Amino acid sequence: MTTNKSNFYGLGIAPNILAVLDRLNFKTPTPIQEKSIPPAIEGKDLIGLAQTGTGKTLAFGIPMIQAALQGKHGLVILPTRELALQVEQTLHKIGISLGMRTALLIGGESMHRQLQALRKNPTIILGTPGRMIDHLRQKTLSLKGVKILVLDEADRMLDMGFAPQLKQILTTVPRERQTMLFSATMPNEIVHLAHSYMKLPLRIEIAPSGTTSAKVAQELFFISKPDKPRLLEKLLSEYHGSILIFSRTKFGAKKIAAGIRALGHAATELHSNKSLSQRREALDGFKNGKYRVLVATDIASRGIDVKGIELVLNYDLPDNAEDYIHRIGRTARAGAAGNAISFATPDQRGDVRNIERLMRAALPLRKLPELPPARMERFVERRPYREFNAPRPRQRSSFSQKSQGRKRYF
Repeated sequence: MTTNKSNFYGLGIAPNILAVLDRLNFKTPTPIQEKSIPPAIEGKDLIGLAQTGTGKTLAFGIPMIQAALQGKHGLVILPTRELALQVEQTLHKIGISLGMRTALLIGGESMHRQLQALRKNPTIILGTPGRMIDHLRQKTLSLKGVKILVLDEADRMLDMGFAPQLKQILTTVPRERQTMLFSATMPNEIVHLAHSYMKLPLRIEIAPSGTTSAKVAQELFFISKPDKPRLLEKLLSEYHGSILIFSRTKFGAKKIAAGIRALGHAATELHSNKSLSQRREALDGFKNGKYRVLVATDIASRGIDVKGIELVLNYDLPDNAEDYIHRIGRTARAGAAGNAISFATPDQRGDVRNIERLMRAALPLRKLPELPPARMERFVERRPYREFNAPRPRQRSSFSQKSQGRKRYF
């Protein structure tokens, strides 16, 4: 019988790790941690299903660290660089004083630096599928000693087309291992993956797949595309804390961020066209308050762990309903309250129904408020003299120079 724990004692965690958790002010386990840590420490395969922001990283991280201190090597596969960085930082923070070494294998970073980390015989390796395949092909990585495998946000990896890479990696890992899978949603593809690569996994479900935090106040506006900038401008004046805005495309994220800066707000963007160092700077700047607004694609829907985000705004609805759950899970984390607002155009009623079907609840529909006058002149930027270091064309196009030199930002 499971009893509620007021702290991490009694979950089978080693004393040295308990001391580190206490020093880092991790006092009370979340429900997913409380239910997952004991069987994970016992070496059982498990599937952990819980809402975003409920502490899944420590749910598998603490058992992995404890196993690593016993000489068992671990492997964590994650869908994005941001999420891999976030998980590695958490494990490093706990394990560094215990002598645990990690290696982070992600694209956009120096292969030489990663080789140096691998030569130090790390006890836990974390990375994205593409970069892991690169190391396997170059024979700079061996997974023969892996005893614990974690697939974090595996549904996202499949959505991103990583199924072939995952299969290739899993064939190089010993069959005799412990496997853990954690996610906020559990589509049929993940169930099939679990049955193929896990041994009688224990399913730990804190909330049904698609459940959102009760502390997220959700709102939905049906709005025409041309009116989106005006409603965004109004919301920026009403919410004064940190705001995370989701765009469906990289180009859209760039335009939205530029438009917000034109209104006088500190904003930056996060998407895959940015280098790893630029993405780190954007995320760090958002965390420390340099930027009040972060505009991102779904690359950030699972890779951002920032406390105190006041509002998540879906400027564009996501391509699939599961991503809506992950997006709004960036606010109201770890028991805090938060707000989530979505813009939907009239032709997206079917997308809204898919989200409501997944959540088993209706999105609260709000009437459009009176919108401020359009200030499109503030969302205009002149084209740079040169773009991408290309020489300025000598021939005039059929469009006038005036129309070419200015463009809209929403």
